[in-house]
Amino acid sequence: MKKVTVVGSGSWGTALAVMLDKYGHEVKLWSRRKEEAEKIRAEHENKEYLPGIKINESIITENDRLKAVGGADIVIMAIPSKFVRENMELFSPFLKPEQVIVNVAKGLERGSLLRLSQVIRECIPQCKVCTMVGPSHAEEVGKGIPTACVVSCDDMNVAKMIQSEFMNPTFRIYTNSDEIGIEIGAALKNVIALAAGANDGLGFGDNTKAALMTRGLAEIARLGVKMGGNPLTFNGLSGMGDLIVTCTSMHSRNRRAGILLGKGTSLKNTLKEVHMVVEGVNTAKAAYDLAKEYNVEMPITETVNKVLFEGQDVREGVVELMNRDGKEEIY
Repeated sequence: MKKVTVVGSGSWGTALAVMLDKYGHEVKLWSRRKEEAEKIRAEHENKEYLPGIKINESIITENDRLKAVGGADIVIMAIPSKFVRENMELFSPFLKPEQVIVNVAKGLERGSLLRLSQVIRECIPQCKVCTMVGPSHAEEVGKGIPTACVVSCDDMNVAKMIQSEFMNPTFRIYTNSDEIGIEIGAALKNVIALAAGANDGLGFGDNTKAALMTRGLAEIARLGVKMGGNPLTFNGLSGMGDLIVTCTSMHSRNRRAGILLGKGTSLKNTLKEVHMVVEGVNTAKAAYDLAKEYNVEMPITETVNKVLFEGQDVREGVVELMNRDGKEEIY
C-alpha cells in the first residue's frame, strides 16, 4: 500500500480519502483553510461538503503544504479547475520527481484553453501526471457504492500502477492511453449537464433530455477528435458514462444549477444556492473558445454560453436549437 495525499477537501477529495483509507492506504487530506482542517479532525466528518460520511482518525488532515505532500508516494489533486494553476505553483516546491500526481478535477483552463493535465505539467514538470475521471459522484463513493473510473497518463506504466493501487471491491479502474479524449469528455459533459438541468427546470420531458444528451455527446466527440482524441473514448466511462450520471442525478451540481437557471434564477443566485463549484459554468466559455479555434460546430455549448454570459432566455435558447436547419445525423 502507498502513502497518499489528497489535495482538496471538497466532496470528491474527501470521498477519495475515505475510500483509500478504508482499503489500507496511509492517507492525508489537505485543506486550504486551517480552521476547516481542524474542524474535520475534531468532528471526523466533513459536514460542509460530504455530510454523513465518517472520516476515520487514521486520515490525517493538514493545512501545511510541506507536511501534507512530504513523503507521499501519490498526490491526488482534487482542486476545482479554475484554481488548479494557482495551487500547483504553490505546491511545486514541495513535490519530488519520484512522486506521482493524479488529477481528478474535470475542466479546462480559461484563457489558455489547456487541459488540466497540461496545466499541471507546466507547473510541476518534475513529476509524472495522471488523469482519473469517470461517472463518480462523491456521495456514492464515500458510501462504498460500486463505481468505475478510467485513468490515463503519458506513461502507461504509471497509469497501470494507479489502477493496481486504487482498485478495490467498490472502486474499479480501467486504463486508457487517450488522455486527450478522457479529459475532454469529462470536462465538457458538465456543460451539457447544465442544459439537461435547464430542461428539467423548464418542465420539459425525457424526449428533450435524451436529445440534448445524445447531441451533446456528438458535439463533445467532434471537438475531442479534432483535438486528437480517439472517437471510441467518448463511448466510454469519461464520455457517455459521465454524461449519463451528470445529466440525470440530483447529486450533480451542474444539473442542479441548470434546473435553477431553467426556472429563471440568475446565475449569481444559482451559484450561491448550489454552494459548491459548478464546473460547467467555468468550462462553458473555454469549450466555446476551443470550438471556434478548431472550427467545430457545437450549438448546445454555444447556447449555454449565451444563457450564462449574454442574458439569453433559456426557453428562447431551446427554440433556437430546435429551429436550426435540418441535417443528417452524423458525429
